[in-house]
Amino acid sequence: MKYMIMLYASQQDYDLMTGKPTDKPAWAPEDVAAMHAYMASWNQELVDSGEFVDARGLAAPVHTRRIHGLQNGVPVVTDGPYPETQEVLAGYTIVECESFDRATEIAARITKSPSPGDVSEAFVDVRPILEGIDDLEV
Repeated sequence: MKYMIMLYASQQDYDLMTGKPTDKPAWAPEDVAAMHAYMASWNQELVDSGEFVDARGLAAPVHTRRIHGLQNGVPVVTDGPYPETQEVLAGYTIVECESFDRATEIAARITKSPSPGDVSEAFVDVRPILEGIDDLEV
């Protein structure tokens, strides 16, 4: 079965990694390099095990547009980031593996990625990918 591992971050996280000023110290280039090296190794292990399907990082929330509802018959478009949302989808990895437990084990390794700050509030979601409507369970 295929699973999507969803990684989350905030606009502030993106700013810290790119050296933009926030109320927290920016990441040093070597910290960003260490995180990228860890993630590259994590992805390569999945490729080597045959469990890797796809992975992508997403642009910062500031480069997001949300389309919702209609106002006078026209969809409403809002530019990001959204003040009501702290954490947004920052990237994803799709794996194909034997079980939900295995996908969870794979995702849990992300928490060991190097980081210069406190990541105790960071989280990763794992969700099965449906192959068709018949797979839908409530």
